[in-house]
Amino acid sequence: MTRGKQKIEAQKRNAERNQKPKGSQLEARAVALKVSCPICKVQLANQNQLSDHYTSKHPKEKAPSNSE
Repeated sequence: MTRGKQKIEAQKRNAERNQKPKGSQLEARAVALKVSCPICKVQLANQNQLSDHYTSKHPKEKAPSNSE
């Protein structure tokens, strides 16, 4: 009968692992995303990503300077 007991315990462990994490990640996301594109309002993590975003998404526009 040990296999039956092991199976039940394994199912309990898997159920605990597969539970969704409690809470929201919105606060962590807001802290991480500090720069936003003034044209399309997409949020980016830093100024380097903003300049890369400008070269790919807004090639005719000039990227803003690093003044924050």
